[in-house]
Amino acid sequence: MTGLTAPGGGPDATAPTPGAPRRRGRPRRTESADTRDRILSAAREEFSERGYEKTSVRGIAKAAGVDSALVHHYFGTKEQMFEAAVEVAFAPALVMRDAVITGPLDQAGERMTRMLIGLWENPVTRAPLLAIVRSAVNNETAAAVFRRLVATQLLRRIADQVDLPDAELRAELAAAQLVGIAMIRYVIKMEPLASADPEQIISRVAPVVQGHLTGP
Repeated sequence: MTGLTAPGGGPDATAPTPGAPRRRGRPRRTESADTRDRILSAAREEFSERGYEKTSVRGIAKAAGVDSALVHHYFGTKEQMFEAAVEVAFAPALVMRDAVITGPLDQAGERMTRMLIGLWENPVTRAPLLAIVRSAVNNETAAAVFRRLVATQLLRRIADQVDLPDAELRAELAAAQLVGIAMIRYVIKMEPLASADPEQIISRVAPVVQGHLTGP
């Protein structure tokens, strides 16, 4: 198989050719965006398949077809690489978060529950979420990255909408309820929850989440 062809008819320098040596050092400016995206994509796959503990910068570089120096150049340490991968994987939740916090507060429980179940039910977003959860469970560094992102980007913004003295605790309890459901259904796959209809789960769990947010 040959490499991709550039507009002028020659090989595209940004596309790695099978068997060719990996590039060393920094890429030309025109290659930067493509190279960074390729490294990030490889990192998500490596973390998903191997978890944080068994993933290495060298392995990410090999999967991306670049030299390890480029991984460090774009992302720094392995922890920073994981955080970048988590942010990309978590992006759909952050987009949906805005819909959760802008609607009526007395319906926030259902919106939160529907958001989380929707993310896990979608195969595209499920795979990176599995990588995040598995890595966070097995490694404290990965867990710290996950906690920091969830706390700053999700829970605090939801808590801001709850006008009660213990708003942060309420938001965390609501999140814990949903994370527990996700762990049992999608990670541990315990029956009958693993095979239950998503709408049935939402109808039963949403009132509990709402209770955490606005109940007595």
